Amino acid sequence: MSTLTAELESDLRNTPERPARSAMPETNAEQTPDGAFRRQRNWFTKRFGAGPGFVAPEPGRYLLLGSVGCGWARRQLITLRLLGLTEAVPFVLLTARDEQGWRIASHGNDLQERFGTNLLNDFYRRTDPSFQGRGTSPTVLDAQTGTVVTNNYHPLSLEWETAWKPFQDPQAPDLYPAELRAEIDLLNQQIFDDVNNGTYKVIFATNPGAARAAKRIFEARLADYDFRLASRRYLFGPKLTDSDVRLFVTLSSYERGYRPAIAAIFGEENTAHLQDYPNLWGYARDLFAQGFVDDRELYFLDLLPGPSGEYIGGGFFADGSERPDPVAALAQWREPAGREHLEGSVLSSGPGAGGSSELWRFGV
Repeated sequence: MSTLTAELESDLRNTPERPARSAMPETNAEQTPDGAFRRQRNWFTKRFGAGPGFVAPEPGRYLLLGSVGCGWARRQLITLRLLGLTEAVPFVLLTARDEQGWRIASHGNDLQERFGTNLLNDFYRRTDPSFQGRGTSPTVLDAQTGTVVTNNYHPLSLEWETAWKPFQDPQAPDLYPAELRAEIDLLNQQIFDDVNNGTYKVIFATNPGAARAAKRIFEARLADYDFRLASRRYLFGPKLTDSDVRLFVTLSSYERGYRPAIAAIFGEENTAHLQDYPNLWGYARDLFAQGFVDDRELYFLDLLPGPSGEYIGGGFFADGSERPDPVAALAQWREPAGREHLEGSVLSSGPGAGGSSELWRFGV
C-alpha cells in the first residue's frame, strides 16, 4: 500500500512534466559549437569534511533540497537511506518550477517564514549576489543561515559516505571502501559521462550526429555493464558501492522516463529496452528489492498511484507516447532477480584496470 499523503501527491503533481526541448531555453547555453549538449558547471562547490576549507557535518543543520523526479537528487536520497542519514539530513521538496526557477514546497519547513522567499534562486543570490544561471536539484542549504553549501552533486554522495560516517547507522554498508576508491572514482566518471548524462546528451543535442553518437555510446555502455554483471552481483563483485547507486538511478528511470524521448527521435524499433540486457535488468531488480526506491520515488517514476488513484504520467516529455501499463511494469520490477549466488571478482576490464588508475593519478 502507498504511504503517500494527499499533500505530498499535490506537491509532486505541481512539479511540471519535463517540457520539450523548445520550451527549455536554459539548455541553449549548454550547447557546444557543434550542437552537442554540455551541462552547466555547478556554482557552489563547498565540501563536507574536517579541516580548513571544509564544512563540518552537523545533523539537523543542513537540508537536502531536491525534486524527486531528478536523478541527481534521487542519488542522494538513496544514499542517505542506505546509510541511515535521513533524519540527520532532512529532505525538502522542490516543486512548481517556472520561469523563476524551482520553488521550495511549504510543508515540513519554515524557510519562507524565516527568509521571506520560497524561490531556490533567491537563496543562491543570497549566498552569492553574482550568481548567474539556474538553481539546480539537488542543493544543500544551511538552514541556520539560509545560504547554499553546495549544488555539486558529483561528490556529494561520497561526502555522505565519508565525512558523515560518525552519524551513519552502525550497520550501514561501506559504499566507498578505501581499497576501491581509485577504481570507484574512475567507474563513476564513466557512468556519469556515458550513462547518467548520456541520456541528456541524446535528448538535448541540437545536432543529429551528436545525438546519434551519444546514443551509440549509451547503449554500448549498457552492453558493457551487462557483460560485467554476468558473473558479479554488483559492479564490484560482492561489494555494494557508490557506483551501484549511480547506475541504478538511470536504469530505474529509463523505460518510463528517458526511453520515450529517445524513441521519439530515433524510432521505437531503434531504441533499446532495459530488458534487452538481461544481466543488467536482473541487477536493477536486485537493487530495487533492497530499498533503492520508496513510495514517493515510485510515484514519480510512474509506477505507483497517489491517494487520488492517479498516476503522475511519467515520461521525459509529455508527448503522448505509449507506455507499458504501470501495474504490469511494477510487477515486473518486483520479480525476484535470483542474483544472490553471484560473487565474482572486484577486478574487471573496465576503468581502473591495467594500471589506468595509476596513470589517472599522475602528477597529483
